[in-house]
Amino acid sequence: MPKIIYFVTEDWYFWSHRLSLARAAQKSGFQVTVLTRVNKYKDLIESEGFNLIPLELVRSSKNIFVELLCFLEIIKIFRREKPDIVHNVALKPILYGTWAARFSRVPCVVNLFAGITTKFHAKKWKSIILGTLVDLVFRFGFWNNNAYAIFQNSFDRKAFLDKNLLLEENTGIICGSGVSLTKFIDTPEPDGSPLVILASRMLWDKGVGEFVEAAKILKNEKISCRMILVGNPDPENPVPLPKDLILKWQSEGWIEWWEHREDMPEVFSGANIVCLPSYHEGCPKVLIEAAACGRALVATDIPGCRTIVRHDENGLLVPVKNVTALADAIKFLVQSPKIRMQMGKRSREITVENFSEEKVIKETLDAYNMLLEKRNV
Repeated sequence: MPKIIYFVTEDWYFWSHRLSLARAAQKSGFQVTVLTRVNKYKDLIESEGFNLIPLELVRSSKNIFVELLCFLEIIKIFRREKPDIVHNVALKPILYGTWAARFSRVPCVVNLFAGITTKFHAKKWKSIILGTLVDLVFRFGFWNNNAYAIFQNSFDRKAFLDKNLLLEENTGIICGSGVSLTKFIDTPEPDGSPLVILASRMLWDKGVGEFVEAAKILKNEKISCRMILVGNPDPENPVPLPKDLILKWQSEGWIEWWEHREDMPEVFSGANIVCLPSYHEGCPKVLIEAAACGRALVATDIPGCRTIVRHDENGLLVPVKNVTALADAIKFLVQSPKIRMQMGKRSREITVENFSEEKVIKETLDAYNMLLEKRNV
């Protein structure tokens, strides 16, 4: 049986984004190991029959000594486990996992870029310096016929190819992590004052600040709708929202905060509009899930969101950080129930055509098999 290691930063992320893929890999004959920082999903992951290896990988750490020890530990784990494939997800696992795989002679590596951050697109000097260093690491680490890079949209893939960081034949596009079309089902909109939901980690980069400012505009214009935030702050992210600030917004009556919710199909079924005014995305899971539930979408006009939201077809796209445009888009959909429902119907159709869990899993397993076949040639 071939062995695969899924290397992700957090156990909650594996559980929410990669569980179905790991189940499918196991069903197709892989021995599955999960390498991640363990918090509260240990028992659930192990109950799936996966081997779980804890790793203290801190996303926000900048301590070179700590990071070196972590990297050496990854090499040690790879040499001990002897996987056939390592599947790295997100920036730090990709950087460390790819180089550790080279030192450990892991035959096949899959790198999933779950959205390219401002490190690669920002123009500020710190981002340019950091991006240049990361580019060098990629350039010397990824020129390997058995390293395959998966991007979630064509813009991010082109950014890497234009910098000559990867061979085009060693790259592919797989849109998101897929959605269960039997779990997230098309449901009628609820009655009453429309609910506009932003569901994500509570980060500035997710456009939460703009969402709240748009809520203020709508309330001052006496537009009848409820503006809801769903999710918790992420203190290890460089741009977390303070909990006290969210509570202040709620106490002032601008928004409602539902914190983290596990029952997202029910959350989206209770919504009328789902909004994501993010600054950068790969292929946002929240929009795919909301679209599967037949909801009209409002999002920023960025590559990841454009993958799902077709302007004037299943939702509206607005410029990044443009509060007025965001408020206008939400206002239009709140006041146009027939158009909103037509867009919601189209959202479901687009999801069925492009973002089903089965489609994403098949494309990823095909990439695994391609790499294994190349190794054996």
